[in-house]
Amino acid sequence: MRDLLKDKQTSVAVVGATDSPGKYGGIIYRFLKKKGYVVWAVNPNTETVDGDPAQPHLEDLPSQPDIIDFVVPADVGKVVAEEVIELGWDNVWLQPGAESPDLIDVLRETGISTIHDDCIMVQVNQIPG
Repeated sequence: MRDLLKDKQTSVAVVGATDSPGKYGGIIYRFLKKKGYVVWAVNPNTETVDGDPAQPHLEDLPSQPDIIDFVVPADVGKVVAEEVIELGWDNVWLQPGAESPDLIDVLRETGISTIHDDCIMVQVNQIPG
């Protein structure tokens, strides 16, 4: 999944994206957008993030994202994981603080490719060029 970040056409759904200053959901969203990735905000509690439309649920996105980046507490992540499983999607990235052993187990038991204990921004910054 980390290899997907080498392609700027990679789409990332940021679950928990927000305009709230200092919240990682917004920091990550704006960072990926600035780096040129296709980013979609997923948050049922806001209509826009950084001037872009936010979707309440993954199923509302225009297409399947290459990576689904969870920037929400693990209990919220469990609900979103159910949606990912129902949609049959793959490639979940659990930002530090968004993971829990139970959430990781649920995702892996269903065969969903999962990264945890690693920040997507750190990985992007390690890509040459």
